[in-house]
Amino acid sequence: MDPKHQPPADEPERPDADGSVEADRFSQARSVRSAMLLEDYTELIDDLTQEFGEARITDIACRMGVTHPTASKAVARLKREGLAVSRPYRGVFLTGDGQDMANRVRIRHRLVVEVLMAIGVPPEAAEMDAEGIEHHVSETTLAAFEAFLGARR
Repeated sequence: MDPKHQPPADEPERPDADGSVEADRFSQARSVRSAMLLEDYTELIDDLTQEFGEARITDIACRMGVTHPTASKAVARLKREGLAVSRPYRGVFLTGDGQDMANRVRIRHRLVVEVLMAIGVPPEAAEMDAEGIEHHVSETTLAAFEAFLGARR
């Protein structure tokens, strides 16, 4: 490398000249954000179904803090992805895959909350923080969380 084009000593050299590592990270982050929506909606639909026997678009919109059209678009996407179905004059229901997703999200959420509380985060803050963390945590990190909690028991 040309000495006058080297990064300063305290700045790490980039692993690739074309930025593909950074591009991969940003692409992965966009994918996670897209999946977050599906995960949040499946979890909420499951909650509403357990509470009321069905999840109506009006209730989904209210609980998510979005407009009726926004909730309708999200549910349409869930249906396209095979995660939910709706019935005329009835609510929205999860398919088997949607139910599996809701269960995975709920388990991940509880695990993140438990770890945060184990390190001293107050329960209310742990619940709020887990809402974001649960979507970004890897399976490797989740396994480490489980090992950490298991060692404490």
